[in-house]
Amino acid sequence: MPPITYTLILLNMLIYALGMATGPEIVRVFGLWPPGSGGAFNIWQLVTYSFVHGSIPHLAMNMFAIWMFGTELEKRWGDLRYLLTYLFSVIVAAMTQIAVSGYFLHAPGAVVGASGGVFGLLLAYALYFPNRVISIIFLPFIRIPARTFVYGYAAIELFLGVTNTAAGIAHFAHLGGLFGGWLSVQYFRGRGVFGKR
Repeated sequence: MPPITYTLILLNMLIYALGMATGPEIVRVFGLWPPGSGGAFNIWQLVTYSFVHGSIPHLAMNMFAIWMFGTELEKRWGDLRYLLTYLFSVIVAAMTQIAVSGYFLHAPGAVVGASGGVFGLLLAYALYFPNRVISIIFLPFIRIPARTFVYGYAAIELFLGVTNTAAGIAHFAHLGGLFGGWLSVQYFRGRGVFGKR
C-alpha cells in the first residue's frame, strides 16, 4: 500500500479509537458544524471532520474505498498530488455542505466522515480509469464501468439531497467531494473550470 493511502487509513483508525475513549467530545470539537446545526463552527473543522467517524461500518466503508481507489491513484500521481487532491476534495465537500445544507436545509448535528475525500478520489478514478469495472460489495454479480458508476452515484446523491431523503447522510458533502475531485484533476491537467488555462 503506498504511503499516503496507508497513513490516511491509519490516522482514521487511530482517531476513531481516540473517539471511543473520549466520547462525544471529539465530535463537538472536530466534527463539521454548519450554521443552524446546533454546534460551534471552527475553521479547522473544514479538514478535521473527515477523520472522525460515527461507527465501525462507517469507518470500514470509507477506509475500504480509500484503499480501493486511492492506491491506484497514488501510484499513478505520486504522494503530493494525491494528498492535495484528497484534502482539496475534503474541504470543497465541507464548504458545499455548509453552503447548501447549513443555509437552506438546516440539517441538525455535525457532519463527520471521510466521504468527501472518498468521493473526490472516486471522481478522479473514473476520469483516469473510466472503463475499469467496479463490483458493488453487496451485489457482486453487478459489474459497472467506473465512469457509469460515478455518474449514477452522483445522480442518486443529488436526488436524495434535493428531496432530503435518507436523513443523517451528508449528500451535499458527497457531491461537493465529487466537484472537488474534478476541480483538482482539471488543475493538475493544466485546465481551468471551463477549459484550458
